[in-house]
This record gives sequence, structure tokens and C-alpha cells, in this order.
Amino acid sequence: MGEKTRGSSDPFNQATLQVTDGESGGAETRIPTLTILYHSSLVRVGDRARLPGILAGETIQLSRLEPQFVKHGEERGAPLLDPFVSRRPILLSAAGNVGIRLAASGGGMDVLVDGAHLEGETIIPWTRVGHGVVLELSQQVVLLLHSMDVARAPVAQLGLVGNSENLESLRADLLRVADLSVPVLIRGETGSGKELLARAILHVGPRSRKPFISVNMAAVPPSTAAAELFGHTRGAYTGAAQEHRGHFGRAHGGTLFLDEIGDTPLDVQTMMMRVLETGEIQPVGGQKVEKVDVRLLTATDAPLERLIAEGRFREPLFHRIGGYQLRIPPLRERRDDLGLLLVHFLREELETVGEGHRLSPVKDGEKPWLPAPLVGRLVRFSWPGNVRQLRNAVRQLVISSRGETQARLDTELDRLLAQGDRGSDAGLPPVAGLRDGSEAGASAGSQPRRKPSEITEDELLAALRGNRWRTAITAQSLGISRTSLYALIARSKKLRKARDVPSEELLACHKEYGGDVSLMAERLEVSDRGIKLRLKELGIED
Repeated sequence: MGEKTRGSSDPFNQATLQVTDGESGGAETRIPTLTILYHSSLVRVGDRARLPGILAGETIQLSRLEPQFVKHGEERGAPLLDPFVSRRPILLSAAGNVGIRLAASGGGMDVLVDGAHLEGETIIPWTRVGHGVVLELSQQVVLLLHSMDVARAPVAQLGLVGNSENLESLRADLLRVADLSVPVLIRGETGSGKELLARAILHVGPRSRKPFISVNMAAVPPSTAAAELFGHTRGAYTGAAQEHRGHFGRAHGGTLFLDEIGDTPLDVQTMMMRVLETGEIQPVGGQKVEKVDVRLLTATDAPLERLIAEGRFREPLFHRIGGYQLRIPPLRERRDDLGLLLVHFLREELETVGEGHRLSPVKDGEKPWLPAPLVGRLVRFSWPGNVRQLRNAVRQLVISSRGETQARLDTELDRLLAQGDRGSDAGLPPVAGLRDGSEAGASAGSQPRRKPSEITEDELLAALRGNRWRTAITAQSLGISRTSLYALIARSKKLRKARDVPSEELLACHKEYGGDVSLMAERLEVSDRGIKLRLKELGIED
């Protein structure tokens, strides 16, 4: 359609680590990587150890003394050096094309793999490595085992916390468009930070010292939307006691950011097209046309293409606002940023309540204010509400722990994490050799029974995403039967149904994940039962 969509790609399209055998060639090799999500020395959070030797048939030792973890953009690093982490290593090696073998050495450290105890050895499938696997060492250090592309030169932070591949790609794309005047459409799930990205575009562009007007179209009444955007004359309508400049006029020479652009009334969309075509606005009730110079940034979490098909959004406007598109990755696609985000928000919230000293380096023998097992639960959660939900959870944690020598989960936060804990039964290829050790396992099953009518569509969607579209666990967390869950999904107007997925997309997804229905459900965001029925209709066994 002419638009250029830039930004992070979905990790499901890049997560499966492919090992070239030298004969077939051409396959993209992603390097196994360990990223520190939590360490008693918080300056180590975000450091990485790339492990290309695994792909070369080497056995990598993970212990207090190796490997070297390097800070983003630097060349030299250091081992974990945590005194509670054993010198006896965990051994990591490739198990052919199946995955990574983890072997615990006798008498070594206690290791949790996605919340479950490692006993002896296990093989973590490449698919799970691509999603990211949380390793907790001796209840002191939390790591993420994942895969990355080859190392690239770091990009300026631009006020965005994190160094994940997807975020670095987004930063690079932002820099390509920031100095231009073309409209930019920012797309991303709720809570992913769309206004933050708009402000980053402003700050590195030539209009950084010019006006920046931010408007949430969902909060503008349809009856006054035109007047608020384009202004109005005195007496233009009942209640218009004086002339009003309008957001486009106020943003003259600068930038106008329209969030939730999909909620713009249709008649106002037509007026907006004129502004983008001619650079002219006409206030409501006025006769004079005014020239304006405005850089327009828009954002949405709505499927605009679907709104166009339903006649609720004008396609010509879509093409005008979306000449260049940026997609913000949801938090589940940048899990290696979780540690940095967690520390960033903790510092801010602790300073707010006058307890910034809680994150000061601990002395020998002292326990840190933030215990590693608690961090383990936080980073195993999938955060369907993205960065905003994580920040709110950190605020809840800080306030409920005021005056305490150690942070603790209150009932509300414990219940939240129990609903979407990424334990050993996450809807991914199974990992043998693990014994359940998650705190969430017991609490998730104790959710009281509820009436399906009590569950809102937003709660339904959040629960499905939080539980990675595992219907059995989602039904349990909501306190309803699986039959009731399927009925809610069928009635929902916000959720895509399996029957709506084009056959080409379904077949491509089936091929990509080798027929794994659990992964297909999460990728396509439709129920696993619906996918099975569609596959059966197409004559394909799941």
C-alpha cells in the first residue's frame, strides 16, 4: 500500500535459532546469550554474555567465575562474581538441532529454570530459548537465556530504557525519520510507550524547541472534536463564548501528537485530510483559511486496517498519516530489557517515597532490599499491559513495602503474578528434568469461581495475553470453566477468531512452528481450539 513499516519485528518470526550445517547455508544463525536481569550489584543489570561457542560444539561453563558478562557497547566485561553463586559450573551445550542442554554439576548451585528446579540435566528447546528462559542461580542472580543476532553498534538511548535488539532497531528507525517533516504513525499495544516515542522524535528533530501539543482523541467528545482540533469563532455554536485557537493552530511551527487516532470521528477525519493535503485549517464557524506548519505524529493500538474494512476509518487518511510507521515492541518481545526497566522504575518510585537508599550497595552479610526470588516472579510474568503495567506494579511493590527491610508482594500483586506466571508448564515445548518450584503454582489454582458475565472484554484479553493464550490456565485464573471461556471468546467483538485468519497466514504459521498449536495460538492471538478446528478443515493434523 506504499507505507513503510519500520521498527521491531515480532520475536516469533526470529526467535527459533537456526544452526547452519555448512551445506545448506543461508539460514540465519542467532547466538545464544545470557543477560543479567538481577544482580546484588545493580550496575551489572543488563550486562550480557554471548555464547557463540555453543553453536560451534563447545561446552560453556556458567558459574561465579565464568563466562564474561559485558556491558552494552563495551568490549571488556567481568564474571558474575557473586559470592553465593557456586564455583562449580552449570554446563551449557548444544543438543543438536533440538536445543540447549543444561547440566548441573554434582553439589553445585540451586538452579531454577522458568521457576522450576533443575535436577541433573535438561534440554531447553530452541523455541523456548527464542522466547527467553529465566534462570535463577542460588536465589541470588537472575539471568535470561535467549538468542540474539550478531552484535551491532549501539544507538543513542533517546530516553528509551533498554538495550534489546527490538528496541535498538526501533531507535535506529526513529533516527532515520526524526529530522524529516513526514507524518509518522506509531503503532503499539496499550501501555507500550507511544507518547514517549513521540517525544523522542521531537527531541532529536529540528522542532525540539517548538510547541509540542499532545491530544488523546479518545478523550475528546465527538461533538466538539472539530472545534478542539481546528478552532472555532465566537458564537460558532452554543457555548462558544469566545474564539478558540485549536490544537493545530497552537502547534504551528511545532509538533502535534494525536494519540488514539482510531477514535477520531469520521467527519473530522475528512477535515484532517484537507489539513494534511493543503496545510490549511478553517475554524468552525469561520470563513477565513489559515496556513499552519505542523509536524503530525499519530498513534494507535487499534487495527486500523480492520476499522477501514468496517467503514469506521477513512483509508485516504490512513495513507496520509502512515507514510512512515514505527511499531513499538510489547514488553514480551523485549524481555532482556526487564531488568533495566525494573531497576529504573524502582529508583524513581523509591525516591518518591523518600527511600532511595534501599537500592544502595549492600555490605557483606546483609540481605538486599530486593530479593532475587521476587525478581524471578516479576520477570517470568508476561506483562500484557506492557511498560505501564510494569511501572504500576513497581509502584504497588514500593508502597506496600514502605518501612520494610525487604520488599514483599502484597495480596494484589501476588494475585496478579499468579495469573500469568511463566512456569514450567508455559505453553511451549516441554522441558524434562525440572521439578516444580514456582510460588505461583499453588496460588493460581485458588482463584474463586466467578460468573462469566462479571468478566469484561478488557479483562478477558489481558488474561489471555498474560497466560500466553493457554486456555486452560486462563480459565483457571479467571475462575471460570474452559467452556465458559470459549463462549466469552466467541462473543467478544475485540478478539480475532480463528475463522478470520486467512488460510495463507495460518499455514505459514503452522510451518514456522512445526504445527505447535500453543505457539500458533499465542502468535495469532486466537484460541487453540479454534486453530485445531481450522487445521482439521484444511486436512492438517496438529
